[in-house]
Amino acid sequence: MTASAPAYPSPNHGERRGGLRPSLVVIHYTAMESCAAARERLCDPAAEVSAHWLISETGQVEALVPETARAWHAGAGQWAGRGDVNSRSIGIELANRGTHPFPEPQMAALEQLLRDILARWQIRPAGVIGHSDMAPGRKSDPGPRFDWQRLARQGLAIWPDAVPDLGPGAPLPGLAFRDLAGQAGYDPDLPEDLLLQAFRLRFRPWASGPVDATDLCLVAQVARLTVDGGGPGV
Repeated sequence: MTASAPAYPSPNHGERRGGLRPSLVVIHYTAMESCAAARERLCDPAAEVSAHWLISETGQVEALVPETARAWHAGAGQWAGRGDVNSRSIGIELANRGTHPFPEPQMAALEQLLRDILARWQIRPAGVIGHSDMAPGRKSDPGPRFDWQRLARQGLAIWPDAVPDLGPGAPLPGLAFRDLAGQAGYDPDLPEDLLLQAFRLRFRPWASGPVDATDLCLVAQVARLTVDGGGPGV
């Protein structure tokens, strides 16, 4: 992987706390007008934000913070019952305003970067999550247009098997959405509407209404995949 510009130009990082190693990868979008504007902010000491990697719309990959360091990208939230996600993760920012699809060159570059990161740190596919997964209600990136299925087909994330749309009138399985979401890594102490919103944003982005049978079938599969994959990291 070749990084453009000077390697590691962002001063916004510190040591990983408690001797933690990366066990998660958190994917973001920049929500800014250009990659250059995002880079400027991620490297501005006054902004106090950063990420390990930035990928432009054309697939240019830039190293902003060493992977061994704690970048400031995740903020408040948790995954799999553990906080301080910054100390447990590698953050990847994709130059995208959040309102349009992610271009092919950018996705191809992300895939190669993920292959390298997962191999380098022995991170399982279940450990690749979105910012919205660990911060429901606070963050929505990488958003409904991000192609998680594409990553899963290459073993770079997880995705449930196809489930028929059972519709709002279908009987609910005897399972609790909150419990299954917690097994999948989400914070089960959050209000159920936030859990459902975060889960659907990733796995069923165009659905609406209360929890239905399709949601329960999907979240049960995701929980199983998480367990079978060794969990989303420790």
